Amino acid sequence: MTQQLNTQVFAYAKQLADSAFKAQSVALKGLEKVAELQIKALEKQAEAAAEFISEAFETRDIDGLRALWEKGAAASRENAERAVAVTQEIIAVTQKTAESLSALAQEQQQAANDAVAAPVAAVKKAAAAAGK
Repeated sequence: MTQQLNTQVFAYAKQLADSAFKAQSVALKGLEKVAELQIKALEKQAEAAAEFISEAFETRDIDGLRALWEKGAAASRENAERAVAVTQEIIAVTQKTAESLSALAQEQQQAANDAVAAPVAAVKKAAAAAGK
């Protein structure tokens, strides 16, 4: 009886560790994707800022300043649009990661239910057989 209980506890602990490892892997992949998106957005913003600053240093007259003003407004709008797009992508990645973690949790719960139900069914079957 003790051996059977130890075997069941060990199997459940192994299953729990495997599920935790899978969950960690899913979470890390999601974080990696989010970091990648943020780094790409930061690179694009840095390139745009460097280009704008370079043009600002080359401005020599009022017409150049007007053109720079328009470019600055356009750059601000593009940066805002890029930020919104990256945020939407990050939300999508986060949602997909959450769905994957939820599926793993449901899988773990079903496995735990099955692990508990199997010995109970065996005991009921044995009791029914003994009662005949």
